[in-house]
Amino acid sequence: MNEHITNTPRAGETVEQEMARFLRENKTDADAVNHPPHYKSPNGLEVIAVIEGFELGFHEGNVVKYLLRWKQKGGLEDLRKARWYLDRFIEQQRA
Repeated sequence: MNEHITNTPRAGETVEQEMARFLRENKTDADAVNHPPHYKSPNGLEVIAVIEGFELGFHEGNVVKYLLRWKQKGGLEDLRKARWYLDRFIEQQRA
């Protein structure tokens, strides 16, 4: 990426316009933050939509997150993370 957001906009450009231009010119970077491919199903459903739609809590949401992305991102490490969050959630339910 050759472009950097600076404290000084281009001549005649507001900071908001500079940010909009930056995001347009670096769309793949913006998508990697807002809509990463490892959090999206082939039909476009995003993990965040599932978590919010089912009103899951922190531990439940992390279980779902790691289970749904493990093949595209973290492999076995993500499965271990899902198990870790599930174990913590189960312990909380016992208390």
